[in-house]
Amino acid sequence: MSTAREQPIFSTRAHVFQIDPATKRNWIPAGKHALTVSYFYDATRNVYRIISIGGAKAIINSTVTPNMTFTKTSQKFGQWADSRANTVYGLGFASEQHLTQFAEKFQEVKEAARLAREKSQDGGELTSPALGLASHQVPPSPLVSANGPGEEKLFRSQSADAPGPTERERLKKMLSEGSVGEVQWEAEFFALQDSNNKLAGALREANAAAAQWRQQLEAQRAEAERLRQRVAELEAQAAAETAPVVEKEVPSQSLEQLEALVQTKDQEIQTLKNQTGGPRETSDATEREETQQKVQDLETRNAELEHQLRATERSLEEARAERERARAEVGRAAQLLDVRLFELSELREGLARLAEAAP
Repeated sequence: MSTAREQPIFSTRAHVFQIDPATKRNWIPAGKHALTVSYFYDATRNVYRIISIGGAKAIINSTVTPNMTFTKTSQKFGQWADSRANTVYGLGFASEQHLTQFAEKFQEVKEAARLAREKSQDGGELTSPALGLASHQVPPSPLVSANGPGEEKLFRSQSADAPGPTERERLKKMLSEGSVGEVQWEAEFFALQDSNNKLAGALREANAAAAQWRQQLEAQRAEAERLRQRVAELEAQAAAETAPVVEKEVPSQSLEQLEALVQTKDQEIQTLKNQTGGPRETSDATEREETQQKVQDLETRNAELEHQLRATERSLEEARAERERARAEVGRAAQLLDVRLFELSELREGLARLAEAAP
């Protein structure tokens, strides 16, 4: 098909449906997304067609005849019967305005087709005033095909005769069999399908986030339990070390006694030194050596006790510091656990709201 022979005079986007040939009641969607639906005029044959291409095939290839009727079945859905294709087409639009524009254009094209048939029967010129009107309303532009020039053969008109009375009656009966509720539901099908897809994606993301939060919560609970056990161990250790802390007073008392004893011995040594001004006898020297040895022993013992005391104090301080660190870790873990529980509660509320909003 060349652009000189057949030109688009009006285009819009809609979800395309066809009547189920088995039941003659239900609609079958042509695809998941809206398609471009266009009115074409063939100047050579003076015919009008409604064409919609989906993928590599023509979803709609309907020649408009004067006896066709476009029916609005809801605010966003309309349909017409094509006896040549032996089917009924349905279009679901995004708004009522788009449906009204398509219906008005259908009426114009139908009237132009009627005039063209009358003139052709009278032997007049094969021109149509409806084409001129459409050209003023919609500036002519070449139809861009998503699949290249290989689809031109899909736009060729099919030879067709006017349907007989029996065929028209059958089509009218087929249209009357569909209930209004089913047609309205089909009109909103594409909007509900998009909404359901978005909601399903949101639910999948929420479920994944909830699973991740549950894993983090379990990890936090395990960490909190570990910290509690650590605190219990440290408290038990601190309780076990209280005995050396209590016994610290005994070394202190022993230290004071030793210091008093050392002072007494020092005084005795000084007294002996004062008393022995001349030559010392062997017994005095022996006694002095013994006294000095006792003093040294006492000093050594005192040093050992002081060392034990300092070691006990360091151990006690370390135990206290460790216990304080453990308590701080438990406090931080408890705070983090509260935050995770609050976030999980908000996530559950969000999931509940999404579930309530789902149709």
